[in-house]
Amino acid sequence: MMIVAEISGNHNQSLSRAIAIIEAAADCGVDAVKLQTYTADTMTLDVERDEFQIANPSSLWHGRKLHHLYNEAHTPWDWHRELVAVAKRCGLICFSTPFDETSVDFLESLDMPMYKIASFENIDHALIRRVAETGKPVIMSTGMATLAELTESVDVARSAGCADLTLLKCTSTYPASASDSNLLTIPDLQKRFDCKAGLSDHTLGIGVAVAAVALGATMIEKHFTLDRADGGVDAAFSLEPYEMKQLVTEVRRAHQALGDVSYGPTESEVDSLRFRRSLYVVEDCAEGELLTPSNVRSIRPGFGLEPKFYKDVLGKKARVAIGKGTPLSWDLVT
Repeated sequence: MMIVAEISGNHNQSLSRAIAIIEAAADCGVDAVKLQTYTADTMTLDVERDEFQIANPSSLWHGRKLHHLYNEAHTPWDWHRELVAVAKRCGLICFSTPFDETSVDFLESLDMPMYKIASFENIDHALIRRVAETGKPVIMSTGMATLAELTESVDVARSAGCADLTLLKCTSTYPASASDSNLLTIPDLQKRFDCKAGLSDHTLGIGVAVAAVALGATMIEKHFTLDRADGGVDAAFSLEPYEMKQLVTEVRRAHQALGDVSYGPTESEVDSLRFRRSLYVVEDCAEGELLTPSNVRSIRPGFGLEPKFYKDVLGKKARVAIGKGTPLSWDLVT
């Protein structure tokens, strides 16, 4: 199980804040932090056309020009080496989402341990191929992709050398609603593509992430910030430190609870077997007296015959005198 804190643009163009976010993530107990590697110019064009503005009135970024938004949100490339070093010092894995082939080349110079393909790029076969050719593990968000598109992208990754693939169920709205999460897709991804699967979660709170683990997710990715009140392009759907600590605790508890397919008492339950029901003599019986519902009952504790033998002992006789409170055994009846 890997829990990833996504820094994204929550650094608000402050290197010291980016470092503080990584250190706070480590304090929360996550396994990894993730950067995003692009520039506004590698992401889009700085042109005055309607399609280069966000027109959806329900979007957090309504009215923003794409180029301006990405210029505000990007992580400067000259920060990356220091952020990787900070993460390493904190005992965290640090990896990134590249958004074009030049960013992959740059990240390779930093010896990234793995790569993430974002939902909006999961149809960019050239990018997927370049990432897969590094031979590093590939994590790919599935947001918006049809089954046909996802199948093509997985095939591209694998044909280019990807041997370690994780697909993350993702809903590409910000924030996302629990009702749009469709977490039952997670075990289907595992089975259909014979790979690991997890969740890139844009919902508020931690409940959806915990539910994903119960369905077999092996990776949870959540946006993370120091304080939503500080603002920032992704702050509204990011967890604060106290929430991330809760997520880490509950996700690990849920993962631990999965265990294995198991029947019968666990080692910790063995002592409780004594408190099962069993057959006891509940009234004094004289030698030769018939055993009836009035003097034999199924009660706790569990030192007598199993309750399934109740009908078998009724009508039999006491071999010897039996006192009230005696666990019934075959050598006491005839």
